[in-house]
Amino acid sequence: MEIGGMLVSSIEFPGKISLVIFTAGCMLRCPYCHNAGIIDGGNPRKIIEIFQEINESLDFIDSVVITGGEPLIQNIAIIDILKYCKNLKLEVKLDTNGYYPERLEELIDLVDYIALDVKAPFNKYKEIIGEDIGERVRKSMEICLLSPDTYLECRTTYVPNLMNSEDIVEIAKEINCDVYTIQQFKNTSVLDETLKETPSPSRTELFEIAESVKPYLKRIKIKTSEFGDEIIK
Repeated sequence: MEIGGMLVSSIEFPGKISLVIFTAGCMLRCPYCHNAGIIDGGNPRKIIEIFQEINESLDFIDSVVITGGEPLIQNIAIIDILKYCKNLKLEVKLDTNGYYPERLEELIDLVDYIALDVKAPFNKYKEIIGEDIGERVRKSMEICLLSPDTYLECRTTYVPNLMNSEDIVEIAKEINCDVYTIQQFKNTSVLDETLKETPSPSRTELFEIAESVKPYLKRIKIKTSEFGDEIIK
């Protein structure tokens, strides 16, 4: 399989220490992508080498996070990793953009935590990221909701100029999840260089947006570079 790197982290899986595997490759070209360096591929690694990395990390971790890129491009290898982790009693979190609901359905029973990117209101995907995949993402969300043992986080990166606060409200009305995270856009590493002129939203602005969606969702967080994850009470 192709990966973009691996590291141990205490923040990617809430409450756990994780080995994070960055898979390479993505079918989308989101203008604000912060992992643009691995969109078109990464470093080839044999699956046995991934298993060895997991084994060597066992003294430090209690979970594995598989992120990207889009992991489900390499779904066969991902299933192998998930099964290996389950045999070791490691919890697993999978980050996905929701492009492949049928592949997600094949492995959902092996995943403890899904972080699903909801990049726009379902009917505005083409306008905001250039790909009309809103119904695929909705289906992926529904698959997660049918898996009672899988925790679902929906998350949106709020990018001023590409979207507005009303778009976040519309998303909140459309989704159902255990927690909704509104993430701070950072202009330091983006695919579309013109977005480097777009200011990052402030923590105060994200709080105000989060307050506006409270009537529609049971649990909301904001995520900023300054303060990390903060629950909205």
